[in-house]
Amino acid sequence: MNRFKNLFLAFITVSALMLSSCAAPEVETTAPESKVEQLEWSKNSSIYEINVRQYSEEGTFDAVREDLPRIREMGVRILWLMPIHPIGEKNRKGPLGSYYSVQNYTEVNPEFGNKADFLRFVDEAHQLGFKVIIDWVANHTAWDNPWTQNPEWYELDEEGNFTPPHGTDWTDVIQLDYENEEMRAAMIEALEYWVRDFNIDGYRADVAGMVPTDFWVEAKDSLDSIKPVFMLAEDGEPELLIEAFQMNYAWQYAHTIREIADGNQTFADLDSLMQETEANFPQTSYRMYFTTNHDENSWNGTDPGMYGDNFENFAVLSATIAGMPLIYNGQESGLDKQLEFFERDPIEWKDYKYQEFYTTLVGLKRDNPALWNGDFGGDLEFIQVPESSEGVLAYKREKDESEVVVVLNFSDERTTTSLDEVGVDESYTTYNSNSLMVTSEEISFGPNQWVIFVK
Repeated sequence: MNRFKNLFLAFITVSALMLSSCAAPEVETTAPESKVEQLEWSKNSSIYEINVRQYSEEGTFDAVREDLPRIREMGVRILWLMPIHPIGEKNRKGPLGSYYSVQNYTEVNPEFGNKADFLRFVDEAHQLGFKVIIDWVANHTAWDNPWTQNPEWYELDEEGNFTPPHGTDWTDVIQLDYENEEMRAAMIEALEYWVRDFNIDGYRADVAGMVPTDFWVEAKDSLDSIKPVFMLAEDGEPELLIEAFQMNYAWQYAHTIREIADGNQTFADLDSLMQETEANFPQTSYRMYFTTNHDENSWNGTDPGMYGDNFENFAVLSATIAGMPLIYNGQESGLDKQLEFFERDPIEWKDYKYQEFYTTLVGLKRDNPALWNGDFGGDLEFIQVPESSEGVLAYKREKDESEVVVVLNFSDERTTTSLDEVGVDESYTTYNSNSLMVTSEEISFGPNQWVIFVK
């Protein structure tokens, strides 16, 4: 019996024990409420991350801009650009340095182009119906950022020297001091600059939890006075969603699915995680679900390396289980290498083998309210299938008249599941892996295949 059969049997066993237990009754918990208003256009959006340096041989804004029509065909709504700013030279890591070592908050990296190129990128993206957010590094700067002329804006060591963020190996950056009001005002002014002068639609905030929450509240209020902005926090806790951000990372989910792929956790752990998420995070807020991003790809492995033959299943799971799905540039072309972080390493675009796959997933998200984000979408319900369907994970989401049922075969063997077992019939529209057979009575799965039923 393969590891995914064992995992799913463990899931069934734990579920049965939970149902039959006569222990103390569950304590009802109330999810916190968010003070942040969601933007109407975001309710059925998906997000696409762009690594400008590695996107093309040119590594420029113009090269990405030329590809925007193709990206638009996938149906994604939000474009997130990794940091566009000049990179520090002092104590730089590698030949080109880290994107997250910002030398100047109000300039663009000359390797990518100039400000006119960036403005042209934003304008054309808007014409195509995209929203554009850019990465923002508020916690620290490069050693040679002009702000270092004001050392009181930084945390200093006992000898009065600049210092990297505590507890990190980020030797190419130095920690800002958020007790300094002048620095905070300058940071907000820089944030306002890109919204006001370049009409961007928001920010992805790097290590947002390392910056005081009250700063983000102040910044969000200032930005919203220019235009309503969309804010994504690189953070996995509820607080920033309650106070200042519309979306954060589903980090624990990402770790859990990798552990499941490695055979170290079970789908019972995933079920528990989703219940904890429902109890602890605002219902109106979004979590961002993903199989990879720039950090995961560069430091932890490729999609094939992390998920093996079940990559498509985990991608379907991440696009339909809850929240807003992320696509990292290159995934639609079967990104099978770890992109270098501190030097040029262009994506090998090949034949776009997953373009249609992601277009299907994004389209289902867009068109079916059951899959919409936050409380715009439907609740998640896992479906317990019998032991005869070993290795199969099934769940559904419903919202008003919209229903989506997802069935995934994580086994490396062929298996059959009846439609009755997953609560659907032949009236549902099906989307599925190539060669998967769905009849009026059953699903005949090949190894590692998936099917989505829509009503």
